Amino acid sequence: MNNWFTVKVKYTKQLENGDFKRVTEPYLLAAMTFTDAEARIYEELGAVIRGEFSVTTISRTDFHDIFHYDDSDTWYKCKITYEGATEDSDKPKKVTQNFLITAHSVKEAYERMQESLSTLMVDFMIPSITVSPIVDIFPYNEELDKEISRRPMEEDETVESVSGRKVFTAPGSDIDEDEEDEMEEGDSDFEDNYSDEDPA
Repeated sequence: MNNWFTVKVKYTKQLENGDFKRVTEPYLLAAMTFTDAEARIYEELGAVIRGEFSVTTISRTDFHDIFHYDDSDTWYKCKITYEGATEDSDKPKKVTQNFLITAHSVKEAYERMQESLSTLMVDFMIPSITVSPIVDIFPYNEELDKEISRRPMEEDETVESVSGRKVFTAPGSDIDEDEEDEMEEGDSDFEDNYSDEDPA
């Protein structure tokens, strides 16, 4: 089953003024394992980035859904909260979920989140919207997965909708209020095993 992984890639980038600069940029992709994520980022960026590049960190990242609108390439991370029922208690449990959405401004990101979640059957709040450093996302790619014999993603995990918006979904866990402070975007217990960052 696929999950979202943030993969940071270091390479030499040519700036608009013609200068070259060594940069590290994060990408988000759907993969089954850390090894799978590393193999896939090389496949995806091999023809895009000129010259050599290296993967510096890979971390599992929790996003419930990703909404991509064709008219914008700026990603916003939106946190929503709502009260969910619990099986062993009458007291509602606060549920927190993270979403990514493309928009031209925070205001537009808020409006698009309201539109995208309009069918949600519970009352929700959007306590924070921040610009995400994510450069690009790579959802499940059936053709690439066939080439390296990956198990395909469940049919309902990637959905393309109308009106210039695509919705990408991968399994994730709901985060309650006590856990959200411990888990930021890109954090993972496994990150150190896949890091070759230069010492500070």
